[in-house]
Amino acid sequence: MNQVTLLQSKILSFSGLITQTEQWRNNQEKIVFTNGCFDLLHLGHVDYLAKARDLGDRLVIGLNTDRSVQNIKGPSRPVKDELSRAHILAAMGFVDAVVLFDEETPMRLITLVNPDVLVKGGDYAIKDIVGHESVQKNGGNVCTIPFVEGYSSTRIIDKINQG
Repeated sequence: MNQVTLLQSKILSFSGLITQTEQWRNNQEKIVFTNGCFDLLHLGHVDYLAKARDLGDRLVIGLNTDRSVQNIKGPSRPVKDELSRAHILAAMGFVDAVVLFDEETPMRLITLVNPDVLVKGGDYAIKDIVGHESVQKNGGNVCTIPFVEGYSSTRIIDKINQG
């Protein structure tokens, strides 16, 4: 498989994700799920995603669509469009699947994936993570990963705007 085909094969629809996660489960592989905007990828994101992948055999990323990023971050975001963000994430060797979601929360996606591990950043309390009850009810784990200090997309955007 050439690299472009490999890259594109990681960006899945909801139905494609269901098929893929069934295959991974049949192979007894542990599925980790996280989600976010991942607008301007930086060291903090890379560190977070690598650590998330270390918690299992497969890493699935729920990626907010452009519309949902605007609803969360405001009309000037995202800086990069959803296609660009999806391809950049899929290019990471430790990312196994990227799925765009347009809803306010990734709850429907989490229910479809039914991950063994649900991960969010260290600014979340477990009880505040969308999907934590569903994952725990199904025997999965929910955890947080601390941020790398000094890295955020907002900080990068502010620095650019200051010239």
